[in-house]
Amino acid sequence: MIRRATPEDADEIAATFTASFETLLTFLPNLHTHEERRQFITEIVPADHDVWVAEEDGRVVGFAAIAEASLGHIYVHPDYQGRGIGSALLDTTKELRPAGFTLWTFPQNEQACRFYERHGLHAMQYGDGSGNEEGVPDVQYEWLPARE
Repeated sequence: MIRRATPEDADEIAATFTASFETLLTFLPNLHTHEERRQFITEIVPADHDVWVAEEDGRVVGFAAIAEASLGHIYVHPDYQGRGIGSALLDTTKELRPAGFTLWTFPQNEQACRFYERHGLHAMQYGDGSGNEEGVPDVQYEWLPARE
């Protein structure tokens, strides 16, 4: 089930975000504490993003933070990947932003790049890492409905 996040979801959103960094994004430098990550994803991000969650058996197992014309964050808890949850969150983003949107990820996150490309997103530009705090090369993807 996909639904708009509530303040009560904060702990589970933070747990999903942190688990992703600890298991899937280990190529990134560890720049923040658990508490800093929790504050960022539960307090800073919702200030300018609509946050939607994927729920399974009453537990938040993924989320998407959607800004005006971009998908700022999309994460599925590592224990729940491969079940269509990311696809459902991405489909929700497409429904909410029918004119299209962009997102940034890291080419080193090959699983994410393959996921986006399978779902009709196209790489627009590559960065050398100077535009993100991690200093890691990145790639901007775009989804436009006419390209599917």
